[in-house]
Amino acid sequence: MSTEIVRATPTPQGLDASVRFAQLLADADLLPKQFVGKPANVLYAIEYGRTLGIAPVAAITGIHVIEGKPSASSGLIGALVRQAGHKLRVTSDGATKATAQIIRSDDPDFVYEATWTLDRAVVARLCEIKEGRPWARDRNGKPTSWEKYPAAMLKARAITEVARDACEDVLFGLHYTPEELGAIVNQDGEPVEASVTQLRRVEPGEPDQWATQPQTPQEFVPHAGGQQFADAAAKDAKGKDDINALWTKAAAATVLAVQVLAPDTKQPDELGAYLKRLAATLPDIAPAASTGDDGVADAEFTDPVAEAEQQLRATAARVGLDTLDADFEQSYGLPVSEAGVQQINEMNQLLNGTAGAA
Repeated sequence: MSTEIVRATPTPQGLDASVRFAQLLADADLLPKQFVGKPANVLYAIEYGRTLGIAPVAAITGIHVIEGKPSASSGLIGALVRQAGHKLRVTSDGATKATAQIIRSDDPDFVYEATWTLDRAVVARLCEIKEGRPWARDRNGKPTSWEKYPAAMLKARAITEVARDACEDVLFGLHYTPEELGAIVNQDGEPVEASVTQLRRVEPGEPDQWATQPQTPQEFVPHAGGQQFADAAAKDAKGKDDINALWTKAAAATVLAVQVLAPDTKQPDELGAYLKRLAATLPDIAPAASTGDDGVADAEFTDPVAEAEQQLRATAARVGLDTLDADFEQSYGLPVSEAGVQQINEMNQLLNGTAGAA
């Protein structure tokens, strides 16, 4: 992505727009694990990035919260220093020593400097020296970055140390890298998942310490709002038109996917699945015979998701878009067939807007 594109990326204005923006980004499975499906975490990173003056994607991929403390890779910290107009120089012998220097733009006659050596790393208990080489293992006995990439780790330590000393005013709380807060990181300073230990075979008659212990079943607690719709459907729905009305209300309340205690099976189930199953057992009643003021003209039960997808594909055909599926998955991180009504309708509106502009 070019610098021009990053600078031109629009940022949401106002809390409502920011929340909506975070919800859309959280649907993308390309984000770091701590952000996927968690719009609150996305919103936190975006707002923190706004304080730092960096783009939302840079904030999401570069800021990591370790034990409640925001942290960033040495690369992002160095970028913030340079973005503020200060000079950052890093030198290394490629093996045992790295030095970072900062010359502030408002104090060009003074040089801030930090040097990290393998000896300092040993004193800090980041690694040991065995047979003349750095040695450091994680909890699973696997080599860490201090053993595999000592030169890169020394550079990272030197950069963050001199930045804290010289440029506290541009870090806004990003004082440490994830590795300095105890995370296992790769050579770029990004947190990585711990390796899975291979379990040994349990011999006959030997107790298995890793066996899953029996757990006391927890009482199922249905979603309160979704359960109200399920109970109302079981009690009051007389025909498919009544289910249509309840489905529309449940979709607006975003509870179709929540877990409820299905009245027909007395088992946990998704509200949407229960409503579909119930609709299949009900007769077609004319709208005039329906009670209440939410009657649906079409007595046949319809799936709003399927209808929305049909409308989207019709719009795509009308505007000549033959890459709909690929474009949709790239934008939302999932196929059209797995999307919800809101996402599908949003894409449909975008295509209609494009067609109108044309």
